[in-house]
Amino acid sequence: MKREMNLEELGFDDWYKDRVDPAKEAQYKIARVIAVNKDNYAIRNKAGDVLAELTGRLIYSAESPLDYPAVGDWVYAQYLDDDTFAIIHDILPRKSTLQRKTSGKKIEFQLIAANIDTAFIVQSLDANYNVRRLERYLVMVNEAGIHPIVLLSKSDLVSADDLEGKAAQIHEVMPDVEIAPFSNISTSGLDIVKSMLEAGKTYCLLGSSGVGKTTLLNSLLGDDVFEVQTVREKDSKGRHTTTRRQLISLDCGAMVIDTPGMRELGNISVDSGLSDTFAEIAELANSCRYTDCTHMHEDGCAVLAAVKDGTIDEERLANYLKLNKESAFNEMSYLEKRQKDKDFGKKINTIKKQLGIRKRK
Repeated sequence: MKREMNLEELGFDDWYKDRVDPAKEAQYKIARVIAVNKDNYAIRNKAGDVLAELTGRLIYSAESPLDYPAVGDWVYAQYLDDDTFAIIHDILPRKSTLQRKTSGKKIEFQLIAANIDTAFIVQSLDANYNVRRLERYLVMVNEAGIHPIVLLSKSDLVSADDLEGKAAQIHEVMPDVEIAPFSNISTSGLDIVKSMLEAGKTYCLLGSSGVGKTTLLNSLLGDDVFEVQTVREKDSKGRHTTTRRQLISLDCGAMVIDTPGMRELGNISVDSGLSDTFAEIAELANSCRYTDCTHMHEDGCAVLAAVKDGTIDEERLANYLKLNKESAFNEMSYLEKRQKDKDFGKKINTIKKQLGIRKRK
């Protein structure tokens, strides 16, 4: 039988307490979303776990996917049928939101999870290892204001010198990021990862399919709770093991949100994330001759000068420009879509009013 957990153990700290609406608190109970299903949600408070649905007002007032609850959200819920079912009436303010562009051509935000304190970005030390992809994850995490830690999995596949070289390569472009190598096979480094977990804090596992996130989660749980699938030998790519996002409580009191491997990681409006991840490029850009410098061909470009003298890696600049262009394009497309939606909504309201006038006649 699952023991009762108070809200503080679930991560409800002073930041959230200061933002509680007293009127809503008096009317509803506060709970945390631990899973998002196709047609409902699983929420948890000190009384336990129940399935919940959204109130109609919350559904019809939502303007984008960001207005719906995500795993990790705190919500105001009305409990019914002897606390066996609940209706979610509203969402509390979020401390952080991990989001990306939806996959494919559709330009829309996809909310991955909310209220995360630390993101474990898992990179495997096999053929899947890719610093440029790591930069992309860091942009997303830094934009959300979440503390990043890089976990290098499958450390048993490389020598100590190779491991040191990989860590040095990451620190060369991201000097301040914390790095922890580990192996699910030899268990080397797992104690270090476990020591990073703090009771009452929420963590998430990010990384491509096949990097060992699910195996790591099983190791943290101390049991093979989640199914693990092997990767293809030729390219070290794996199939999706995690199929939904869920918040998992560990014995140490920490909580982990596992996320499906994301093959496509599109960013929208990540100015601060880019500046934080590519801090040296952003700083040099202030010294460019032109304020609107593209860092591609202009005379007097401080960034290009740094590439020329070897201060900045050419591939790193190329990735920065690519991510910047992608973000700007997605943001422009998203804003255009929102404007079209608003214009369409105005037309519908106009037609409704006209029909109402005709009915009254």
